[in-house]
Amino acid sequence: MTKQKILIVEDEEDIAEVLLAYSHQEGYSTEHFQSGRGVVDFIRQNSVDLILLDIMLPEVDGIEICKQIRAFSNVAIIIVTAKRQEIDRLQGLELGADDYICKPFSPKEVMARIKTVLRRTAEPSVDVLECLGFELYQESYLALYNGKQINLTAVEFKILLLLIGQVGRVFSREDIIHHAYRETTDISDRNIDTHIKNIRKKIQEVESTLNPIVTVYGVGYKFQKK
Repeated sequence: MTKQKILIVEDEEDIAEVLLAYSHQEGYSTEHFQSGRGVVDFIRQNSVDLILLDIMLPEVDGIEICKQIRAFSNVAIIIVTAKRQEIDRLQGLELGADDYICKPFSPKEVMARIKTVLRRTAEPSVDVLECLGFELYQESYLALYNGKQINLTAVEFKILLLLIGQVGRVFSREDIIHHAYRETTDISDRNIDTHIKNIRKKIQEVESTLNPIVTVYGVGYKFQKK
């Protein structure tokens, strides 16, 4: 069985050494960058299953790296940050990160987060869902509208899949959290609102007049017919 590969982007040598040791102990293949330089090019040229990405990096910061990677790849990304303000966490998720973890942290917690993200981004057994011009390919996390690709992150894809799967049904934010994050327990309603905003924006990048996700105030969200 091929080992899953994790790219660890961390400039603090002692933290990087611990993360590398724990990753190897868990059976992962790893690569390590001590700065932000070269990370995006590496991802363009190599296949990895997950990136553990520190925010405060020399040369190129983690937010910029995340933004550039999301322009061409849906690889799973966990943001690592020493900034605890909610605005920093939301910014990371808004740029396409799948999860975040704050320093100081337990290495075991990081490994648990990695397993959770890899599990929820694993390929499902059913392939394509077609609805109202949308095509969602579950094995590849590919979303299309009238043949045009919508560049969604793995979490955004799962949210859109949930909504499209039952057109007209209102899903609460709690429903969406349980579907998209499963075992992750510290995701807030505001995180879901940010993901919905991103999904709407990305849909409108391929069809400017299309806005099929409706807010049901005080309840949640639903996908409606045109």
